[in-house]
Amino acid sequence: MILILGLILLIAAVIVGLAGVFGNTGAGHDLGVGGDFSIFGYHVTGSTGSLFLSGIIVGAVALLGLTLVMMGARRSVRRSAQARRELGTSRREAAAVDRERDDLIKQRDDARAGAGAGAPTADVPRAETAAPVTDAPRGRGHWFGHRAAHR
Repeated sequence: MILILGLILLIAAVIVGLAGVFGNTGAGHDLGVGGDFSIFGYHVTGSTGSLFLSGIIVGAVALLGLTLVMMGARRSVRRSAQARRELGTSRREAAAVDRERDDLIKQRDDARAGAGAGAPTADVPRAETAAPVTDAPRGRGHWFGHRAAHR
C-alpha cells in the first residue's frame, strides 16, 4: 500500500513538472512583465518567486513519493529475507528428522536380524553423530573475517 501511494505521488509530480516545462517554452511565456505561466489550463500570473515556490512544492511531493517507494521496497526485501531464513531453518529441521528416522529404521532392522539369528539383543543407546541444528547460515562469508563469538 505504501509502495503504491509512493508511486502515485512520484508519477503525479513528474507529470506536473514535465507539463510545466514543455507547455511553457518560447518567448511568449516569459514570466516577466505581462508574462503568464500555465499548466493544465490553470494560468499563474505573478512573480518568478511564486513560480519557484510552486516548483519547490512539486519537488517536495516527488521526494515524498520517492521516500514512500523506497520504504515499501525495503519492507518487501526484509520480508523475503525473513522467509528465506525460515525456509532454511525448516529444511535443516526436516533433515534432522529424516536422519533420526533413518537411524530408528536401521536399529529396528538390526534388532529383527539379531532376533532371527537367536542372538540376544541389547538395548544400545544411539550415539549422537548428527551435528546440532543451528539457525546460522552455512557457507556464507563475513565482511570482516571470522566472527569471534556466536550471535
